[in-house]
Amino acid sequence: MATFRLQGSKVLAVSMTGDAVKAKNGSMVAYDGQMAFKKMSGGGEGLRGMVTRRLTGEQMEVMEVRGQGTCWFADRASEINLVSLHGDKLWVEASNLLCTDAGLRTGTTFTGLRGGATGNGLFTTTVEGTGQAAIMSDGPAVVLRVTPQYPLQVDPGAYIAHQGNLQQHFQSGVTFRTFMGEGGGEAFQIRFEGDGLVYVQPSERNTIGGDV
Repeated sequence: MATFRLQGSKVLAVSMTGDAVKAKNGSMVAYDGQMAFKKMSGGGEGLRGMVTRRLTGEQMEVMEVRGQGTCWFADRASEINLVSLHGDKLWVEASNLLCTDAGLRTGTTFTGLRGGATGNGLFTTTVEGTGQAAIMSDGPAVVLRVTPQYPLQVDPGAYIAHQGNLQQHFQSGVTFRTFMGEGGGEAFQIRFEGDGLVYVQPSERNTIGGDV
């Protein structure tokens, strides 16, 4: 299995001994040794994955990197965080996924409705199995614990990923901007209940979250 390590907070070094990783297309910045690069369709999930992602709008361009040596990855100076999976599942926005062990399975899952008025669906990339994944954030990510006693409300623009036994609900009609008088249109928060971890970033990106 490939070995992941961070060099600083914005560069991921992956050491390989004949094994492979799946990485965001174009994220390789340097390598030594012998490496082979192959673009993969449908987020690395083949034709079915390509069709699913086009239908859901959860786009992910992936390349497979295989070889002997070390490969370095980075993307737009984003902060990188390592997540270890032990047979469990990670839900992550496709744009925030930098690299995974090749043995980890990726897919697309329906996570809820985008407000009662629109009825539009939200879809998220899943990573499942045993191995490591590298996720990105705009600024240093914060990992927040959710317990049955303490549910968590998250602004969709700050959400990166979550793992554990969590239920995800969308509360329509309010965001954090609403409290400041800056909201407009139909807005919502994501509410997490259960037991698990939620990764958030200290910067809001432009997404379908927040104001719809």
